[in-house]
Amino acid sequence: MKTIQCYIAAMILASVTVCVGQPATNLGKIWAPEVKTFVDKKTNVTITQLTNYKGHSHHFYFTNPGWYNGGDNLLFSSDRNNRTNLFGIDLNTYEIQQLTELEPLPLPHEIEFFSASKNPAKEEAYFWHGQNLIGLDLKTQNTKVLLALDNKWATSMTNCSADGKYVYFGIWEDQSDKFEVDILRGYVGFNETWQAKPLSRVMRVAVDGSGSEVVFEAQYWIGHINTSPARSDLLTFCQEGPWKKVEHRIWGLNAETKEVWKIRPRNEAGERIGHEYWYADGETLGFHGSRDDKGFLGRTRYDNSQLIEAEFPGTTGHIHSNDHNLIVGDGDGVIRLWKWNGSTYEGPRILCGHNSTLNIQQTHPHPRFSPDGKQVIFTSDMSGYSNVYLVDVPDFYSLPMVK
Repeated sequence: MKTIQCYIAAMILASVTVCVGQPATNLGKIWAPEVKTFVDKKTNVTITQLTNYKGHSHHFYFTNPGWYNGGDNLLFSSDRNNRTNLFGIDLNTYEIQQLTELEPLPLPHEIEFFSASKNPAKEEAYFWHGQNLIGLDLKTQNTKVLLALDNKWATSMTNCSADGKYVYFGIWEDQSDKFEVDILRGYVGFNETWQAKPLSRVMRVAVDGSGSEVVFEAQYWIGHINTSPARSDLLTFCQEGPWKKVEHRIWGLNAETKEVWKIRPRNEAGERIGHEYWYADGETLGFHGSRDDKGFLGRTRYDNSQLIEAEFPGTTGHIHSNDHNLIVGDGDGVIRLWKWNGSTYEGPRILCGHNSTLNIQQTHPHPRFSPDGKQVIFTSDMSGYSNVYLVDVPDFYSLPMVK
């Protein structure tokens, strides 16, 4: 009897281990659709919730489009089975495919996909796993290591050249051995890293694995590498840190000639400028800022010509647009739109509420337009966990004004 009891106990223990343990792999797994729709209480527009899992999901950072397969699929990050991985959702069937199976890593090298990017010329995506820059084939889920960095470096946003040949990104001397660094949760160590002025580099890596090079370096914290979506030689980077305290925020860089220049130089002390992004034309940059507690929306060509700025009431976080005609932003719990009327921006008008807590980066809305401009994607934890949402853009004048 004792032997039988021991056997039963062993079987129960084994079954528990199987139940709570991680599966060998979920790579390629198809998750059932989690989609649901609801009507926004503020504007009566219909919102499509693409994910619904008891773990945070979010789309890419607002400067990095995640659409692939001709726009029929969308990349997103999700925390499932107690780990963070990359997924793709079919926007026709809403089925979800798991594209990676990555082992969790501790700070300062935890897995996150805010810095991931999609190749505009081929079905590949790029992300960091520890110190390894990984290239992922979105059709086969095969991966390759494009670059392995020494542990002395911290890594940031990847972005691909318009011709699809190179991945660009910034690195800087890791400061986490000197003070606590956790940028994703409360910008811990943000000011300290800026004050440290670590050696930083703009890097480029060939996606065919043929090599890497330092394109630019400086003794200043460099981040937010943004490549032009139309010109393979153009990109921007920023001096990271408090907007009104950095020497200069937006810098242009010609990757072929190595020329570096200031874009939209500061006009007065205390002026704040940031959240820069490229228009679809690949030659114009959008941004927002403030001076004397007044917000403004701006745009300029990469060579500092054709600068236009317009003040607006209220506040915004991140903004995005495909051109100058319609801008989307967030702030005060809503997704909002501004419309150019030929001389200034009208609005903002409320597209929908997002009601996100903004307590960690995974819950920031980071709104952006779809490539055709017909939809806005954003993230929110209005459900308790951050999820990915899509909303169709109606006629601007049908929406209520922000009061």
